[in-house]
Amino acid sequence: VYRGSVKDFQGFDANQDAEALYNAMKGFGSDKEAILDLITSRSNKQRGEICQAYKSLYGKDLIADLKYELTGKFERLIVSLMRPPAYSDAKEIKDAISGVGTDEKCLIEILASRTNQEIHDLVAAYKDAYERDLEADIVGDTSGHFKKMLVVLLQGAREEDDVVSEDLVEQDAKDLLEAGELKWGTDEAQFIYILGRRSRQHLRLVFDEYLKIAGKPIERSIRGELSGDFEKLMLAVVKCIRSTAEYFAERLYKAMKGLGTRDNTLIRIMVSRSEIDMLDIREVFRTKYEKSLYNMIKEDTSGEYKKALLKLCGGDDDAAGEFFPEAAQVAYRMWELSAVKVELRGTVQPAGDFNDDGDAQVLRKAMKGLGTDEGAIIEVVTKRSNAQRQQILKAYKAHYGRDLMADLKSELSGSLAKLILGLMLTPAQYDAKQLRKAVEGAGTDENVLIEIMATRNNQEIRAINEAYQEAYHKSLEDDLSSDTSGHFKRILVSLALGNRDEGPENLTQAHEDAKKLADVSSNDSSDSLETRFLSILCTRSYPHLRRVFQEFIKMTNHDVEHAIKKRMSGDVRDAFVAIVRSVKNKPAFFADKLYKSMKGAGTDERTLTRIMISRSEIDLFNIRGEFIDLFDKSLHHMIEKDTSGDYRKALLALCGGED
Repeated sequence: VYRGSVKDFQGFDANQDAEALYNAMKGFGSDKEAILDLITSRSNKQRGEICQAYKSLYGKDLIADLKYELTGKFERLIVSLMRPPAYSDAKEIKDAISGVGTDEKCLIEILASRTNQEIHDLVAAYKDAYERDLEADIVGDTSGHFKKMLVVLLQGAREEDDVVSEDLVEQDAKDLLEAGELKWGTDEAQFIYILGRRSRQHLRLVFDEYLKIAGKPIERSIRGELSGDFEKLMLAVVKCIRSTAEYFAERLYKAMKGLGTRDNTLIRIMVSRSEIDMLDIREVFRTKYEKSLYNMIKEDTSGEYKKALLKLCGGDDDAAGEFFPEAAQVAYRMWELSAVKVELRGTVQPAGDFNDDGDAQVLRKAMKGLGTDEGAIIEVVTKRSNAQRQQILKAYKAHYGRDLMADLKSELSGSLAKLILGLMLTPAQYDAKQLRKAVEGAGTDENVLIEIMATRNNQEIRAINEAYQEAYHKSLEDDLSSDTSGHFKRILVSLALGNRDEGPENLTQAHEDAKKLADVSSNDSSDSLETRFLSILCTRSYPHLRRVFQEFIKMTNHDVEHAIKKRMSGDVRDAFVAIVRSVKNKPAFFADKLYKSMKGAGTDERTLTRIMISRSEIDLFNIRGEFIDLFDKSLHHMIEKDTSGDYRKALLALCGGED
């Protein structure tokens, strides 16, 4: 099935189009609208015929005339569209290695994503256009393992057999593990051989097998074992093997997000994928970033340049509200990955040489007399487990007849005080306090209610209920009921019971549950959409819900999260989405919340503090891994950049390392 956005123009006449372009450029100024309308609505093959007709009719070179008449980004885009794909790639690579410095990102993008035939055509086009050998030029401009992998990719010799040997899949996964994670140093040659030569179908299965035996995705191991441009190249290869459309969707998003636009990247991808997989890229973009590629281009560019890019994009998926097979496949793959058992690890471990009385003395000394030694307090509190902190509280009272919490409160202030005091509470006491703050006073902090209630397991919920009753002499359920309403209240009350099933998946039941979630035709008010989602999302076990979500995708070609966003609104939508994301990948859910707490102007310190405290002994190490996977920067780096003083020191101690 053709998945490009640009197709052959029906009723095409090369001479007529050549004449129209000539008239658009004749005389003073040029009709840019006519030029972009014509060129973006013809296929590359048809544009080639127009070039020949133009030369025959007027004895002039069309590309040279376009270069003369147009300027800037618009000129670069239109001229790129006029070149055959292989010659366009050749020009991009020539520009990337010419002059001072090398555009490694361009080399990586092109060589990691092209098929064998596209690579062969590129090498031939480079030779024809520049009378130079592409491999020799790249060897002369790069070095090390990065150079070696580029040379392997330049051969265009990736295996193309779809028949896969299970034994070889297992062996390759084992060899990659032994070449990296299990080896002192890294055997880069093994990574180059396997990732550079094996077929796409084979490598997808290798990546699945690697996840099972290593307990982490291959991407995370590459980040840990490799570095620099070589690491970026290998990650790009893995992403393209998994889904070329997803790789380009991510590249396009990064080209436009934040201040400024990487126009060269934007142009290169929009031109090169317009007749290959632009529809797939659009679909994945809409699913991953919750906005259409069309709208992001519209907001980020201007003038004729914008109009031409939007023509190549071919449509607005926000307006259509659709969800397509490629996006469904990406979502399904994500569910499958989330079902693999991964060991959860905190960053704070019990201190090996723990002495509660000794720690109590250190803390007393840090707070006695004039001034406070915040560094000593941070060192003790962040390097002890919560159970050890509870022992320190008792030892402090036994030794000094004083309340350690009261002393800390009087000596510390601001964000650091909230962090240290939060760490001294038990997890259940801390969550209970956060929930109490969310419901007391004017207004309700629904985000806190959703975050805690949607992510805690049965045991944690029951402990929170006990701590809440003990601290505030009323039940959590009563406070939730009096402070919320409607379906949102019912969701929270259901979660507050801590009665989620804890059994394995039931395939027959999962199919029935998926059917219930997919049914939009029911008119029974007692069986509303929200009620059906509540009865399943708030009560079924996590393994079972993962199977339900997979069945939902098979049944509807939609991801359940997309369906929730399309059919619900407000706090109900947000609560269900949080449950779905928590079921799918809890560390990724918290990584996303941490990123949002620090991105842009200002820092949401309440969210940052709450998550760093509550996850430090559960899965903060996994959250760090998801953070760098999702945002291409480490949690440590972002905390370091976004916070300051002793608060930053304490957060970085909890973070536990730089990835």
